[in-house]
Amino acid sequence: MKHTRQEQMEAFGRLLDVLDELRVKCPWDRKQTNESLRANTIEEVYELSDALMKNDKRNICKELGDVLLHVVFYAKIGSETDDFDIKDVCDKLIFRHPHVFGNVKAATAEAVSENWEQIKLKEKDGNKSVLSGVPGALPSLIKAYRIQDKARNVGFDWEEREQVWTKVKEEISEFEGEVASMDKDKAEAEFGDVMFSLVNAARLYKINPDNALERTNQKFIRRFNYLEEHTIKQGKNLSDMSLSEMDAIWDEAKQKGL
Repeated sequence: MKHTRQEQMEAFGRLLDVLDELRVKCPWDRKQTNESLRANTIEEVYELSDALMKNDKRNICKELGDVLLHVVFYAKIGSETDDFDIKDVCDKLIFRHPHVFGNVKAATAEAVSENWEQIKLKEKDGNKSVLSGVPGALPSLIKAYRIQDKARNVGFDWEEREQVWTKVKEEISEFEGEVASMDKDKAEAEFGDVMFSLVNAARLYKINPDNALERTNQKFIRRFNYLEEHTIKQGKNLSDMSLSEMDAIWDEAKQKGL
């Protein structure tokens, strides 16, 4: 259902009013702080991410509501301490888009991204270094992607994307060498280098590695669930089956497009 801009603005204003009332009348909402909300916010973002990966429109809408509530909640807490309010949060979007609301020119998404990083470096109380803006709490795979992307924005990148494959092969070779020597600590370090180089390759070929891995996770879950269900129907346990028997059912799941 499409709503008019006026209806959307009224809904957002109502949300602000609702939160004002909750902070006064609800014991749970009244006691919340930035610190107490943090874990819940992370959970809500992951639930939204899950709905987005599944393209579950109903749950995308539901989880967006939860995430939006948290954004407004933090702004409300900020207003109570006179640090900032929802207007300051919204104003940041305008400041960060001078190519739309100012005189800066940026014809491509890459140029916009580069401008974004330069703006953040120049902001008062902004990031003191290029990589300082990457949150330490990010999952490692996403963090690797963001680190590399930020480095790219200041020119630290391969001249030709095909060059990355030499690095990938080099890291795999070094990992294989440490595995052969049975040095677990060094092997783990080299495996990290392998993953970092593959994330770099994904970035250069416009692939989000986190999305790609999650698609594979979901595919494995679908096929393994098929294997398990098929085995139960035969009155067997997975632990009683040979690998070749399981592979046959796995291939059947693949043929069914799971």
